[in-house]
Parts: sequence; C-alpha cells; structure tokens
Amino acid sequence: MQIFAYDPALMFLALMALYSPLAALSSYLPVVGPFGPKDQLRLAVGLTVNVAIFVLAAIWIGEPLLRLLGITTAALSVTGGIALLYAGVPMMRGVDEVVLEQVAAETPDVAEVSESWRSVLFTPLTFPLTVGGTTFGLIVAFASRSNGLADELRFTLAGLAYAVVTGVTLYMAGHLHRRVSPRMRMILSRVAGILLTAIAVTLLATGGTQLVVATLRDLRVL
Repeated sequence: MQIFAYDPALMFLALMALYSPLAALSSYLPVVGPFGPKDQLRLAVGLTVNVAIFVLAAIWIGEPLLRLLGITTAALSVTGGIALLYAGVPMMRGVDEVVLEQVAAETPDVAEVSESWRSVLFTPLTFPLTVGGTTFGLIVAFASRSNGLADELRFTLAGLAYAVVTGVTLYMAGHLHRRVSPRMRMILSRVAGILLTAIAVTLLATGGTQLVVATLRDLRVL
C-alpha cells in the first residue's frame, strides 16, 4: 500500500488529538507549579528531548522491533485504531475532564518530594502524562506505511513537531491554564475527541482491510 502525502500531517493531528494540549495543561500544572520560571523552562526543554527520543525510536526501530516480536503492522493499525477509539469516545462525552482532575489530584506535591526538577521529568511528566503505549503504537502504525527514506524523514519532522508542542505546552501550563475557562477546555477537548475518533475509524478500516487481504492470500484465495 502506497503512502498518502497527507499521512505525516494526519499522524501529527492524531498525536495532537490524543495529547490534547489544553487538557494536558490541567495535569501539568500541579507538577510544574512549585518550580520557578527557570526550572519550568528546563522541564520544558527536557520534556521536548524525551518525547523526541521516544518518537524517533518509534519511527525508526518500532516496526523492526514489532516484526521481531511477530506483530504485523496491519494488526498494529487495528490495535491503534481501537486504542484511539477507546480514548476518543470518552473525550467526546467529556469523561476525560473527570479523569484529568483525578490525575491532578493524585499527583504528589513536587516540593514535598524533591527540590530537583529532574525528579519529575521522566515520571510523571514524560510518562504517563505525555506519552505511553498508545502513542507508541500510533506512531509505529503510521510510520509503517512509509515508502523509503524520504517518507520516514517526513514522519520524523511531524514527530519532532509534536515533541516541540509538548514542551511548549508544559512551559505555558502555568501561564495559560488560569486564563482558559473550564467550559472552553471542555469544548476543545470534545472537538479533539471527534477528530480522534474519526482517525481511529480510518486506522480500523485500513488495518482491517489489510488483515483480510493478508488472510485471503494465506489461504490462497487471491
């Protein structure tokens, strides 16, 4: 299957919908709040680097790793579609607002845990608040549709752009969260949920078709 020119942009939109920057502000604020502006900047840069490494690993070695494990890219596309559907539907319904409030409430006070900003950079900021298994599966599912180095470079640029967005979002958490009303966050989150669900259906259809074709070929029907 040949890659469509819009696939890198579609991957970026899917990552953005899954990440939901405005919704992420609520979960970031309790973590970065106790730190000063300089440490918040260090956290933002560190998060960008961590996410960039995560994205590059998923794009460049994710598919060979899955092949080593015996997982097909078509199966991964279907799995990613299901995961996105699972995440997108609650966002459309507004359920994610409640979940984010619970995560924020359960996040420990940074000042009580450690004075070092490094103590929160990987956990909980990078994982699980920013990236996780669904993110990895989504990136690999899109990158598996590349047709050569040029396509992989385009996916890399899209992934790095996503990493930059996460860092900027973290830095702006302390500044923008108080200026955005809860109602506006809810509306934007639901719009992101609609987009995420639509992309999930696309992945399900594409991956499901590939699975059916591969199965028929194995049965020597085609």
